Amino acid sequence: MTRTSTSLRILFIEDHADLAANLIDYFEEKGHVADAAQDGITGLHLALVNPYDIIVLDLMLPGMDGVTLCRKLRQEGNIATPILMLTARGDLEDKVAGFASGTDDYLVKPFELRELEMRIQALTKRAKGMLTRRVLRVADLEFDQETLQVRRAERLVELPAIPMRILELLMQRSPAVVWRREIEQTVWGDSPPDSDALRVHMHTLRSAIEHAGMPPLLHTLRGIGYQLALADAQKT
Repeated sequence: MTRTSTSLRILFIEDHADLAANLIDYFEEKGHVADAAQDGITGLHLALVNPYDIIVLDLMLPGMDGVTLCRKLRQEGNIATPILMLTARGDLEDKVAGFASGTDDYLVKPFELRELEMRIQALTKRAKGMLTRRVLRVADLEFDQETLQVRRAERLVELPAIPMRILELLMQRSPAVVWRREIEQTVWGDSPPDSDALRVHMHTLRSAIEHAGMPPLLHTLRGIGYQLALADAQKT
């Protein structure tokens, strides 16, 4: 089957032959490519040698159980592929063990194929977003969300944790104005400090990213909030 830009390569590790066949038929009809293994050892081998977009893994398997298999993929195989675990047992202890081993989601049997499809779509979409390097940019200011490095005009900017979190929020929302209460809620949750604390952190942020000769980016709207944008964007 020829893959399209939206098709997924899925590995089903499921010892129930009829269920595995139904899964393969359903997802191949949707345009995806599916492989199947009926025991943990075969599933481990396939997951290590082939690039999959997602692995759907039964908890109870012959040869190697799902928790052990998942842990081996994460710790020994260094596999970051999203894993969705299936099980007939919905006990909290089983779910805790599954998540502790590295699974990303959990679905209890019996389930609707449509629900499984939606969960697979959500997991793979999230994974693809994480694989894309996330760099926020406003004018000549850059924030690398993976390394937490901030640069303005290619020069590294040193920031404490709270001003850095505020900067991330402002850059995500730029050129929109972000209300004071939203900043406080994002940074401090339901226990915001007194009003002077935010003012101090904003002063620290402004001093770090703005220097003589640079066009201002951080703007204060008194009584409202803050905006990160060039002056031209601020007017629009």
